[in-house]
Amino acid sequence: MEHNQENKLHCRVVLFPQSYTGHLIPMLNLGYALYSKGFSITIIHTRFNSPDPTKYPNFNFYFIEDVLSKAKTSSTGSLDTIRVLNETCLEPFKDCLSHIMEVSSKDGEPVVCLVSDPMWVFAGIVADQLNLPRLVLRTGGLLAFVLYDSLPVLKDKGYFPIQETQKEEPLLKVPHLKVKDLPAEEHHNVLLNMVKETKNNCQGMICNTFKELEGSILDTLQAKMLATPIFLIGPLHKYSSTSSSSLVAQGQSSITWLNEQSPHSVLYVSFGTVAGISKEQLLEVAFGIANSQQPFLWVIGPRLLNGSEKYDELFPQYLLESLSKKGYIVEWAPQQEVLAHPAIGGFWTHCGWNSSIESICEGVPMICLPFFGDQMMNARYITDVLKIGLQLEKGVLERNEIEKSISRLMVGKEGRDIRERISDLKAKAKRCLMEGESSYESLDRLSSYILSFCGQKL
Repeated sequence: MEHNQENKLHCRVVLFPQSYTGHLIPMLNLGYALYSKGFSITIIHTRFNSPDPTKYPNFNFYFIEDVLSKAKTSSTGSLDTIRVLNETCLEPFKDCLSHIMEVSSKDGEPVVCLVSDPMWVFAGIVADQLNLPRLVLRTGGLLAFVLYDSLPVLKDKGYFPIQETQKEEPLLKVPHLKVKDLPAEEHHNVLLNMVKETKNNCQGMICNTFKELEGSILDTLQAKMLATPIFLIGPLHKYSSTSSSSLVAQGQSSITWLNEQSPHSVLYVSFGTVAGISKEQLLEVAFGIANSQQPFLWVIGPRLLNGSEKYDELFPQYLLESLSKKGYIVEWAPQQEVLAHPAIGGFWTHCGWNSSIESICEGVPMICLPFFGDQMMNARYITDVLKIGLQLEKGVLERNEIEKSISRLMVGKEGRDIRERISDLKAKAKRCLMEGESSYESLDRLSSYILSFCGQKL
């Protein structure tokens, strides 16, 4: 999407993303969307996991200090890391935001509002202290938020601790889900704090989804948010002028390899930037892929084995030879470009929300292997409600089941039916961004709403 500021509004929106790729990229894409509407954009970010400002010349960046970057702590993606950032960033953030507001006012582009990630549990308090309207960006799906908000009720109903005999039962208070999709109790405080931050001192909720994808959940969410407006303006990555969804430097060797493959023949395998699996599970995955005899592009990043070993040191030589005959293994790939490639016929994914919505937008059916958090809920929605994917269970990964699932998706009748359904959803995802359609209109309403904070109109 091209960006220009022919209708520059002379007011500024400050964005405050959380520090992980899955949260940062949607916030940057929201920046592109608002910039295209005429707003000036400033990003506040930690030094930890910081983006390269030179890649985003239309935005102003301010960086705040944090204990993790000073300690040179590696990116683990753990909720403990988010907790540490919340404990150490309040004062630096407040000082930075106050400075931006002062400078922007003198420059004739006053800050009109803050948009924060709800994983920052202090942003609402700071915005309230500075008398600045605040919106939140929900980077995940609506179903997961509804579930998180229901956790206290579910605990009162006796769902926790989860019993083995209950796991396959439907979750009565949250349609579509099963008991085994619930997040671990150890994560509840962080998730409930996120819900609290979304509801408190908040003038609106922006969501990286679209009406045609999750409209059935919107009424439930609206009831929980009361009078707070909700703006479904996704898929956000379609507002971006960049083709990649990752901050990691990316080579084009995977695209070169894909160019030599037949249409819809390749299974793309990627479990995201955070998830890790055991050596035994990785071997089952490798044997399942090899035995399927299906062409594949497999991303094995350093996090997948927690940095302990390289795959080519773990796999026996005969397995490496078998894999090399049919596929290509890389440390990283430009995911959006890969999913849009005509050679791709399926996506074996961890079901992070960004990956799920990117796959939907390109009409690529999925094999779902969720690891934690909202991934379980996303996978259930994909497989049981939208019926655009198949699900594998992480705890019982077995090479024969993997082989069968790949064949079902890539060459069986079931896969053809799934591909037809997701093709219809792809068309809806494309249409919703067109003039007069749901996300287009929602972005217009969001822009007008932000301007109302300072008495302006579009």
